[in-house]
This record gives sequence, structure tokens and C-alpha cells, in this order.
Amino acid sequence: MDQYHLAAESSSKALAWLRGEAWPTWLRHGVDWERGGFHESLDLRTLRSTAPFRRLRVAARQVFVFAEAHAFGTPRAAEAVELGIAFLRGRARRRDGGYARCFGLDGEVTDGSIDLYDHAFVLLALASAGRVMPQDPLRREALDLLRFLDARLAHPLGGYAEGLPPALPRRQNPHMHLLEACLAAAEAFGEGIFLQRAAEMVELFLSRFRQVGSGTLAEFFDEALLPQRENGRHLVEPGHHCEWVWLLHWYARLSTGGATGAIQGLLDFVDRHGINPRLGTAYDGVWSDGGLQACGSRLWPQTERLKSETLRPDATAAGIARAHAALRLYLDPAPPGLWHERLDEAGRPSGEPAPASSLYHLTAGILVSHRELVMRGDPGCDG
Repeated sequence: MDQYHLAAESSSKALAWLRGEAWPTWLRHGVDWERGGFHESLDLRTLRSTAPFRRLRVAARQVFVFAEAHAFGTPRAAEAVELGIAFLRGRARRRDGGYARCFGLDGEVTDGSIDLYDHAFVLLALASAGRVMPQDPLRREALDLLRFLDARLAHPLGGYAEGLPPALPRRQNPHMHLLEACLAAAEAFGEGIFLQRAAEMVELFLSRFRQVGSGTLAEFFDEALLPQRENGRHLVEPGHHCEWVWLLHWYARLSTGGATGAIQGLLDFVDRHGINPRLGTAYDGVWSDGGLQACGSRLWPQTERLKSETLRPDATAAGIARAHAALRLYLDPAPPGLWHERLDEAGRPSGEPAPASSLYHLTAGILVSHRELVMRGDPGCDG
């Protein structure tokens, strides 16, 4: 089989795994239907969760996941979206318009602090739920949330603070996901303010997060958004390089500006330094000089690499097939609908419970790649 058909077959196989195994497994075992919440993880053997807490980001991410599942006709997915939005509205939302961070299993707030990263996913959840529930209330809540962020978290030196109370280091990661959420909200609600905020996040990437000399994306910053360095170098996460490739591509589709010129530099660094040559998996962390910072490979960078290999300007069927092959190392040895969250440098799995938060990455990665191939009319990919 040639690489062209192998890539298409791999994409269809990954979509079939989502539809036939992952989404049904997590609807059956990952939703706490009785108490109205989502489990944090599932044990690979028992399919049970032992986590004694719930997090805002998991509730928000699962709304996104099951909104996508509903679009494919997955039974009870719409109910799970409604459950998640009810949790956000009834348990998580604070009187000031923000959302609490952590909860007990009965839904009581155990950490009421504000976290920018989590709020980005609440905005994504509101945008995603509009495919299942009445849009007008969700649109108003999304606009209210953006007003809350602007009023309470906007940072005088650029971007947003990490949360309330403020914390250091500042990170690119929450801003990246706020860009994602604003793009989704712009598409869902048609409000210009969301695309405007997306443009601001792209400008922040170009002017502060991306280091012009090396073309790399720094992760951690001081108060003034100067990158934190160790021995003259900064940390790079290849998965985030790949994630920005997807978001810049998405932004370019919705705007007249775009920043696609930065994409190749991000990809070049990953190609040179970000891939384990033995396994073909993306490393967790690399220094900006190319030195290895973390030799293991979590699941989520593989899903982001799948997006970037499909969307890159010089995309090839072989590159897409290699990204799928890396992802299968986490899926194939695991029980149906689950995955291994981490592999060490030699490919040995950690055996830990599969976290619910990773289902967001799997859903987005597989669907972004598959839909792009379908849009191109690649044979072997059905919608």
C-alpha cells in the first residue's frame, strides 16, 4: 500500500476508534450521570475513576468532546453536553461572572480561584454547546465571560494574568487556548469581538511568545513577558509548536491578516529536534538550543503533531502516516476506548489511568486531520 492510501486509511481508522470505542466508552464510564459531572480519569483495567475531585477544565473539555460526538450521531452525547453546561452554570459559575476551579464529587466548590487556562476552555465549551443547545443564552454567557476576562485579568504589560490571585511565571499556553476558544466562538456566534481578541492573541504570539532569533516558542515568562532562561536557553514544547501551527492556519482562514509566515519556523524546529528517532513520537520538552529536556513522550503532543503534519504547507501523505503511526503506539496496546498517557524514551507505557482531559486532544487531533483530508478530497476518507 502506498503512503497516500496509508494516510487515508489511518485517518479513517482513527475516526472509527473515536466513534466506535472512545466516545461510547467515556459516555458509559466517564460521565457521572447520577451526580451530574465528569470523572477525571478511567483506570485501564477496571474502567473506574478513583479521583476524589472534579476540575473545571475537564467539565469544559468534555462539553467540547461530546458536542463533536453528537455531530456524528453518538447516542446520549447531547445529554452529556447539557449535563456539562448545567454543571458550568449551576456549580462552577461565581457571582462575579468567573468560574471556580475545583470541586468535590458532589459538586461543592473546593477551590474558588480563577485560572485563565480553565476559563479559555469554558469559552470553548460555550461555543461548542451551540451545536446542541439554544445559541442565544450561550452567546450571552460567552460575551459575559470575555468581559469578565477583560475587566479582571487584562495585564497592563500585555495579554492576561494567569489568574486570581495573580501568579508567576506567566505562560503562553493559556493565551494559546484563549485564541482557540475565540476562534471557535467567532465561528459559533458571529460576534466580531471574538475575532478581534483572536487577533490580539496572534499578535502576542508574534511579538512576545515567539523568539525571533531562533523562531522557537518560549513557554514561561516574567511579569513583562520576557522569557525565562536557564543557561541562556529557554524551554520549548514541540507539542505547542504543532498546536500553534493549527491555530495560525485556522486564524488565517477567518481573517484577512494571518501569520502563516511563522509556521515554517515552528515546524523546522520540531523536525530537527522534537522527534524521538527511535519511536517517531514527539518529545515532551526540548531546550531552545536543541538539547533534550524531557526524554519521554506524553499522548497530547502526538495529537497536535497529527494536526500540524496534515496542515503544514509542505504536507505529505508519508508525514501524515508517520504521525498516525506514532499515535497508535498509545492506542493499540490499551483497552478499547482508552490509551496509554505516557511512553518513556524506549516506548514503555506508564500504565496510569487514562485522563479525561486527553480525550479533548484526541478528539480535536483526529477530527482536524480527518476533516482536512476530506476537504482535499483524498480517497479513502469518508465524512
